Amino acid sequence: DLAPTLDHVGPMCRNAADTAAVLGVIAGSDKNDPTTLKAPVPNYLAGIERGIKGIRFGIDRNYNREGVDKTSVASLEAALGVLKNVGADIREINYPNVDQVVEEWLAHCSIETAHAHGNTYPKQKNDYGPALANLIELGSSFSATDYQKILLHRHEFSGRVHSVFEDIDVMIIPSQPNAAPSLSDMATLGEQDPEALNTLLRFTAPSDLTGSPALTMPIGFTKAGVPIGFQFVGRHLEEDILFRAGHAFQLETDWHLEHPVI
Repeated sequence: DLAPTLDHVGPMCRNAADTAAVLGVIAGSDKNDPTTLKAPVPNYLAGIERGIKGIRFGIDRNYNREGVDKTSVASLEAALGVLKNVGADIREINYPNVDQVVEEWLAHCSIETAHAHGNTYPKQKNDYGPALANLIELGSSFSATDYQKILLHRHEFSGRVHSVFEDIDVMIIPSQPNAAPSLSDMATLGEQDPEALNTLLRFTAPSDLTGSPALTMPIGFTKAGVPIGFQFVGRHLEEDILFRAGHAFQLETDWHLEHPVI
């Protein structure tokens, strides 16, 4: 575990159909894990060829563009054009402001991580790398009152997001504000610029908090050959709709067949 209530588990595959097949195997109730859902697991592949007719897509252009580099914005607009050409019903939405919950994500994650490693840290502190050790130390510094405030903000935000999905089925957002960071960027993330981590998490942390399923798709490359992606985000237990959208997109594009030059 890193942070049990924030962690997402999901397959990484060559295309949307393969992802649907694998999720169908790993999803569902597990008698050895009381936290798993009892909801039935549909055959995600059964309806994947139905296309996107009847699916309502939502976009918040202000959210999708704030702090996002021009190449990623252009790639996402091109992806929207593809979806429109195959009949997508795309609607403008107002996504709840994410600033507070994204800023609190690190504290939230650190508190849960400190608890998850309580049996081995600090007892086996020498076995930990500096990044994880620092995260645990940070989590140990917060009080129960601090955590309660974070939880209340999370619940309020989740409620606002669920309300958005009353009018749409799938939201379209970037995966990251910029193309994939380098290893050197990740090594110093948050140390030199405290806002760097919040920027990186802006489009992924919200789904950690709401539990919304997300399907990440490749949509292009930067001039340097770094891959760019975007996400379909849906309602709870409606991964089948995400797979329909992803498969329809990949029938019209070949980004999932391309590889970056190493």
